[in-house]
Amino acid sequence: MSTRITRRATLALSAAALATPAIGQPRFPDRPIRLICPWPAGGSTDGQMRAFAEAAGKHLGQPVVIENRPGASGTLGAIAMRQARPDGYTLTQFPITVFRFPFMQDNPAWDPLTDFTYVTHLTGYLFGVTVRADSEFKTFQDLIAWAKANPGRLSYGTPGVGTTLHITMERIAQAAGVEFLHVPFRGFADNSASLLGGNTMALADSSAWAPLVEAGRMRALCVWTGERVARFPDVPTLRELGYDIVSTSPYGVGGPAGMPPEVVRTLDAAFLKALDDPQHLEVLKRFDMVKVALNHAAYTEEVKRMVAIEKEIVQRLGLKV
Repeated sequence: MSTRITRRATLALSAAALATPAIGQPRFPDRPIRLICPWPAGGSTDGQMRAFAEAAGKHLGQPVVIENRPGASGTLGAIAMRQARPDGYTLTQFPITVFRFPFMQDNPAWDPLTDFTYVTHLTGYLFGVTVRADSEFKTFQDLIAWAKANPGRLSYGTPGVGTTLHITMERIAQAAGVEFLHVPFRGFADNSASLLGGNTMALADSSAWAPLVEAGRMRALCVWTGERVARFPDVPTLRELGYDIVSTSPYGVGGPAGMPPEVVRTLDAAFLKALDDPQHLEVLKRFDMVKVALNHAAYTEEVKRMVAIEKEIVQRLGLKV
């Protein structure tokens, strides 16, 4: 009789333990989360990511701390994910270079379809080409005409080799039948300093250039959005200039492969709420960035589509790192 009672008691306790797995386990998150921004401080990505992180921390109950790791065309965050524990405490921004670089390398350092967990898609950039305010190039057509007359001498800066800025400029060059001189930098601060210092002739970058255009220090020659931007109504799109190109380089955040589903759900829910935080929306407006909210499932599917597109572009242009 006592044996039966003991067995029943043991089974009951085991069932209770299985029914309440959270008992005795720490709540996620129970400490700060590190979010890598693979770009320098001061640019549009850094500004957006910091506002987003602050808003996300409110919903997670723990700080989300930005760590800048610039270099390697925005891929250092992805590289860090290969060594990070998949516990949700180390995350990164995933720029499109993460989907592009494996097809530009003989020995890829990662597989974008299997090596990462894509948590939430956030936004995209306003890209464009600017020159110094005193430049002889009054229009983008002027710049192209000079490049045709001076093959390989039109120098332009971007945030790095293989970035969307670099790829799009090469697509423009191919379509226009010209040859540019590409000068890669670590981020906008170096890129803009080179342009304003007269070391490069043009700048292709995200809209961190907007205040400099409004201050009269730079002139915007074109934007890469589908329609003209309300902030710069006189600046034409590439399509208006005869190039069938729209380039906004959308991005999101995530972590290593193998993150627990419950951790992904917690992060995804908080991140989607953070996107609508008024202070974050104000930063998006400041940089002319449009919210493109996709949850974990939708973002993961979108990555598959973007990887296929990037593979095709790299192979068509014959790009190598």
